[in-house]
Amino acid sequence: MVKTTLLIMAAGLGSRFGEGIKQLAAVGPSGEILMDYSIYDAIEAGFHEVVFVIRRDLEKDFKEIIGSRIEKIIPVKYAYQELENLPSGFHVPNGRAKPWGTGQAALAAKDLIQNPFVVINADDYYGKESFVKLHDYLVAHTEITPDLNDICMAGFILKNTLSENGGVTRGVCEVDQNGMLIKVAETYEIKRKDGSLLALDEAGNSVAVSEDQYVSMNMWGLKPEFFEELESGFEKFLKESGSGNLKSEYLLPAIINGLLQEKRAAVKVLETNDKWFGVTYQEDKQSVIDSIHQLTAQGVYPAKLF
Repeated sequence: MVKTTLLIMAAGLGSRFGEGIKQLAAVGPSGEILMDYSIYDAIEAGFHEVVFVIRRDLEKDFKEIIGSRIEKIIPVKYAYQELENLPSGFHVPNGRAKPWGTGQAALAAKDLIQNPFVVINADDYYGKESFVKLHDYLVAHTEITPDLNDICMAGFILKNTLSENGGVTRGVCEVDQNGMLIKVAETYEIKRKDGSLLALDEAGNSVAVSEDQYVSMNMWGLKPEFFEELESGFEKFLKESGSGNLKSEYLLPAIINGLLQEKRAAVKVLETNDKWFGVTYQEDKQSVIDSIHQLTAQGVYPAKLF
C-alpha cells in the first residue's frame, strides 16, 4: 500500500502566538483554525501522517497550541526552517531577517519524508476535493513510476480565490487541452475593480487575467525524490541571485516552472471547484467565519472537528 504525507508549511506563523496572529484566528464553531480543516480533510482523503515545518523558536508554543491536539489523531513530525540553514559555503547576508521562502521550507523536511506528499500553506482553506484528487493521483502514479518530476497540483479557479478586501498574489497558470501545466507565473495585486479584473506582474506592469483560468494556491503533489531537486536548486539559486539579496525567495512555483521550461517535469493540473478561504486582510476574518459556519450547517463538517 502506498502511504502519503501532508507537509504543512507553518514557519511563517509569526514571532509570537496569541490574539492577532491571522493563521491562528478561530474560525470554526468550536474554535478551530484554518489548519484544522486542512488536516481533517487530508485524513478523510487517506493521508497517513502530517509533517509541520515550523521555526525552532516557536516549537514549544506550536506543540502546545496545535501539535498536541493533532498528534492524538494522526502521526506528526516536525521540521525546522531556519534562516541560517544554508548549503556549505554560504552565509546569511547582513540585514537579512526572514528565511528563504517555500522552497527552503519544503527542503527542511527532506530527511523526514519517504512517501509521496502534498505540500500546503498553513493559513489557507483548500476544500475537500483537492485533497482527494491529489492523494488519489499520487497513489496511482507512484504505483506506476517513482519519477521525481511526475508532479500534480490543485488547479483552483481564479474567481474562487479572490478577496473582497484587496489584491491577492496567485500563481497564474497556462494549461494545455490535456490538463498539463505549461507555465505558472506569480501575479500580484489581483482584484476586482469596476467589474474588471486587475493584476500586476513582478515588475509592476499590468497584465491580463481571466476569472475562469487556473491558479496555483501552493498545493503541490510531489515525490520524495523531488527533495534532491530542491537541494541542488537551492545552491544554484543562492549562487545566482540569493546569497547577497535581503529579500529574494526560493519559491516552489518558480522552481517547478523552471523544471517545466527545461522540459524536466510534467505537471498534471487537477481541477477543484472548491472556494478558497484565507485571512489575507483582517477584514477577511468574518467572511471566513461565516463560510465555515455555513459548511458546518450543511453537514460538510461536524461542529467539533477533533
